[in-house]
Amino acid sequence: MIGQILSTLLPVFVIAGCGALYGRYRTPDIRGLNLLNMELFVPMLVFAVLADQKAPLQDYGWLALGGTLVVLGSGLLLYPLARWLKLDLKTFLPPMMFNNSGNMGIPLLVLAFGDAALPAAIVLFIVEMLLHFSVGLYMLDPHSSLVQRLKLPIVFASLAGLAVNFSGIALPGWLLESLNMLGGVCIPLMLFALGVRMLDVDFSDWKLGLLGAVACPASGLLLAWPFLALMELPGLQVACLWVFAALPPAVLNYMVAEQYRQEPHKVASLVLLSNLGSLVVMPIVLGLVFAAGYV
Repeated sequence: MIGQILSTLLPVFVIAGCGALYGRYRTPDIRGLNLLNMELFVPMLVFAVLADQKAPLQDYGWLALGGTLVVLGSGLLLYPLARWLKLDLKTFLPPMMFNNSGNMGIPLLVLAFGDAALPAAIVLFIVEMLLHFSVGLYMLDPHSSLVQRLKLPIVFASLAGLAVNFSGIALPGWLLESLNMLGGVCIPLMLFALGVRMLDVDFSDWKLGLLGAVACPASGLLLAWPFLALMELPGLQVACLWVFAALPPAVLNYMVAEQYRQEPHKVASLVLLSNLGSLVVMPIVLGLVFAAGYV
């Protein structure tokens, strides 16, 4: 089991470490890389996975519901804590809700459970992203346009992929292979960019960051537990939801906070210290998942 955990996590941290090492001596345009990833490579991967007829997406409905419960439920669960500690709700709650399902989630699930986990990883990623760009942005700015928020390449790719899958249209093998190859670029690029971002860790708000490092995975796991106890999901989907529930906050939370001027320095501490905390959390969660024999 230890070998399984190491073989899953070591590639994640080696690639992220390469990003941190490169960023230490160079100043790569991470915003440009992230923009390229989110506007080209990630939508291609999403479309390819969703459009592939080998992935029966109708079998992932309950998993999508579980992901939605984890994301939205985390905000409701931690709301009383935030009020009790007199934290700014717009600063604290979004990072606790919207986890790192892209940069860490997709690579981690694929490395842990193989290519068979990719459709589940993509479904959970889409759930988190759509909620982030709808509910999440509404939390920061209730007056922003929903239509404007959803005008994103990943949204169009998701809708197009779902339409192709449910219509039964079989795309040519060469086209799917091309899309998969281009989309495959996004996984290591996500981890590399995450490593560069880790250099920006701000320890000035370490108490808030430490709180987030505990509260984010704890709330997700507490919500996933009763859902999985009540629903009879396939073993692979159960394993994926456990890992998804324990993921740290998405780096995107910091970018959004910066854009909306919502205490970005505090959000940076929440995001980056929680991602460092995943060095402890993820081996424990993966160990329990492997021990349970879900896959």
